[in-house]
Amino acid sequence: MPSSPTAVRAGGRHRKPKTMSPALRRAVVVAVSTPVAGTILAGPSAFAADQAADKAATTLDSAEQKIADNLNERVQDTRLGSTVSGVVIDAKSDKVIWGHDATTALMPASNTKLATATTALTVLGPDHRFTTKVVYGDGTLTLVGGGDRTLTSDDLDALAKTAVAGLKNAGLTSVKVQIDDSLFPEPTLATGWNTGYYPDSIAPVRALVVDSHNVTDTSVDAGQTFAKLLAERGVTVTGDVTRGVVGKGDVPVAQHQSDKLSTIVKHMLKVSDNDIAETLLRMTALGAGRPATFEDGTAVVRDVLSRYGVSMDNFEIHDGSGLSRATRVSAQTIADILDVAADPSHSQTLKYIIDGLPVSGEAGATLAPEWGRFDTPDSQCAVGKVKAKTGTLTGAIALSGLTKAEDGRWKIFSFIENGSTAGAGDIKDALDGLAATVNGCWA
Repeated sequence: MPSSPTAVRAGGRHRKPKTMSPALRRAVVVAVSTPVAGTILAGPSAFAADQAADKAATTLDSAEQKIADNLNERVQDTRLGSTVSGVVIDAKSDKVIWGHDATTALMPASNTKLATATTALTVLGPDHRFTTKVVYGDGTLTLVGGGDRTLTSDDLDALAKTAVAGLKNAGLTSVKVQIDDSLFPEPTLATGWNTGYYPDSIAPVRALVVDSHNVTDTSVDAGQTFAKLLAERGVTVTGDVTRGVVGKGDVPVAQHQSDKLSTIVKHMLKVSDNDIAETLLRMTALGAGRPATFEDGTAVVRDVLSRYGVSMDNFEIHDGSGLSRATRVSAQTIADILDVAADPSHSQTLKYIIDGLPVSGEAGATLAPEWGRFDTPDSQCAVGKVKAKTGTLTGAIALSGLTKAEDGRWKIFSFIENGSTAGAGDIKDALDGLAATVNGCWA
């Protein structure tokens, strides 16, 4: 049977931390520039949890009780199977409205991206941009990857235009081209990944890519595109594109900066982009003064979330995208992450997570009609009323987000299902119905 609000509270609802000012956030970034064993900060935490008494009460009013009663019934839906972790909390008061095995850690699939986004925005800052450079030395133009997974052919063409102008001014008509993607180590599989993910679900994670091409070597692919653009502008490219490292005497020729991280995060969440998520995990690790690996990136995620007051009990994460089948996170923890992101005291840094959540019925995002979401009699009433992150793996489907309930108050919810034998579409329909229940439109 679903656990009571009191039982969920005992499972470890986070205590909201003190407000982190922009100056303090900058201090955090400075502090993590030197790795410290076991933590990214030494001394008192910049994310010290507020020691004030928890505001949440366990007594439900009539509107809240209606949500709880309906969820108690609807979570038994056979389409959801027997393994479900779920929780609903009031965003303002932190009151737990409903819980069902809320602290049971399950595969969260792409709900993992909420943790990645929170950490990236905190460590790097929402205004951070990723830089792709071109340098020249000894007859060679080197395209240097800076971890921009949104780089386009048009961006490369602008770099080529500037580079060609410089070459012609110097009287040069031919050049060799190499790529430098040494910002990231050689790609490896994350724990819980298999080679079947390549290249459709995700490409090997490299620091250079163009037009979101999912190919085995995105860096060489980008270099070849760059070489072609140079040739189209009248410069002869000799030999094949090679991999190398920028020399000490190489001269900067051109650079391109990405959109702000805030914009990239919103896009990543809207469409659930695995490649962007994994690139952000590595760039966040570097921003925290650690190597750009799965292990170091996820260590930073754990450190940052814990300093926001999010419980790390039963929290096991192995990548930034949620593709890992070894990752285990509870609905309680996902809801806590959303609660932090929705907290007005963190809006300057984390509001982009809430802004980036897909909206039920929103075309071009993962809750769109083309994905079969919120299109049943039980959930159509919630179109335009739910903001939530989806998650889908074979054997794991999740939906976590926010909606304004009938009492006019925002509720944060997280539902994670593992192991149901029903069809994926049927499971998603059932989860959409749970979200509509929180909203109150499916009464």
